[in-house]
Amino acid sequence: MKITFCGAARTVTGSKHLLTTDSGKNILLDCGMFQGEGHDTLPLNNHWGFEPRTLDYVLVSHAHIDHTGLLPKLYKDGFKGKIYATAGTVALCEIMLMDSARIQESDLRYINKRKIEKKQKPIEPLYDEEDAKQVLDNFEILPHNGTRVIDDEITVSTTESGHILGSVALHLQIKANDGRVVKLTFTGDIGRTNDAILKGPAPFPQSDYIICESTYGNRLHAPQTNVEEKLLSVVQETCVKRGGKIVIPAFSIDRTQEIVYALDQLSHEGKLPSIDVFVDSPLSVKATGVMSKHKEYYNKEILDYISVDGNPFEFPRLHFVESAEESKKINTLKAPCVIISASGMAEAGRVKHHIKNTIEDPKNTILLVGFASESSLAGRLKAGDQEVRIFGDFFKVKAQIDSMENFSAHADYNEMLQYLTCQDPAKVKKLFLVHGEYETQKDWAEKLVNAGFLNIEIPSKGDEFIL
Repeated sequence: MKITFCGAARTVTGSKHLLTTDSGKNILLDCGMFQGEGHDTLPLNNHWGFEPRTLDYVLVSHAHIDHTGLLPKLYKDGFKGKIYATAGTVALCEIMLMDSARIQESDLRYINKRKIEKKQKPIEPLYDEEDAKQVLDNFEILPHNGTRVIDDEITVSTTESGHILGSVALHLQIKANDGRVVKLTFTGDIGRTNDAILKGPAPFPQSDYIICESTYGNRLHAPQTNVEEKLLSVVQETCVKRGGKIVIPAFSIDRTQEIVYALDQLSHEGKLPSIDVFVDSPLSVKATGVMSKHKEYYNKEILDYISVDGNPFEFPRLHFVESAEESKKINTLKAPCVIISASGMAEAGRVKHHIKNTIEDPKNTILLVGFASESSLAGRLKAGDQEVRIFGDFFKVKAQIDSMENFSAHADYNEMLQYLTCQDPAKVKKLFLVHGEYETQKDWAEKLVNAGFLNIEIPSKGDEFIL
């Protein structure tokens, strides 16, 4: 039995881990798209490191594109087997994968127009909407916080991970040829205990092997402050004092809804200035609808708020924008406003256009609210670059750049250590660190050793390990 790391190895994107059983079955854990890897992004997404037709099953931890975004290409390239995920994840994938196909086609129209002008070869999308539609038929539901027998060799259990709607850690029990039952846990992305909307991560069964994320393995989040007051201060400074716009690159799932929920609370309390707030992403609009229908994932605090306020994603002058024409009109507005748009790393979608149209005006603010890889547009802005490239052109960074770490969907190292206290470290034969930058992972490994986990590996892309 072996595991091969095909993505999210010493990087935070492209999650893909291939498990091969003693009997030769191939199980892929996640099938994520690489994002924000610069010129390497397209080659990484076009080369699997395995043959899709040889896969037996795919198991998905959650719906984020860096964990599911290549499922349509996997189908296109020959995989026609079952894909297992929770109902919440399936509901989100139904909108996210179609949206991913549309974004590729939209962005490539813009980019290829420039390439044709320069007599360069156009870029083909990784997949189209038909591929995304076809792969959706292959999903099978995993119980949320439950167990499902996949076949006579493989059983999968799930526990709450608290990262986004429907997200879970996956626990596999696999029968080996020698009669052993190998217990392997893939944490997926670990959420926070104090998420504004979702329940926190839950303990998971004792495992022989753990594949653990490490996004924030070397840092602590700032002490929890009043998110609404911080957000209000940015609105007051930008929109009221300077008369500018706020552009917030935000992941369509959970982050966008958390920001809208915070603004809803400010509006409910009569503190929010009378300005327009635009949620400009067809995916974000649909995702908000999905989240509104799945209150079983909500924590007690937001359920209590709903009992008083009603819809936590609705307040005066909030506009959900779907059409491209409406999106373009936002950039012609002169009045102060807030624009929340995907993607969170500002690597694709409408947010790149909004940043392009606001970045050279010092009245405006670009507010970063989540993790961004160093090479992504949001990462370069966060690092303080004075000039950035957007759609092939360079722009001076004159807008104010601000950040709010409280909106992070990833646990910090203390929260991850707390999450792992359900395990007896002496019984864990090996702990693999994935989904993190290498320097961060080395720091995280040291903290895990101090916590008693002694057999730790930080795999590179393509590395294989015998279990």
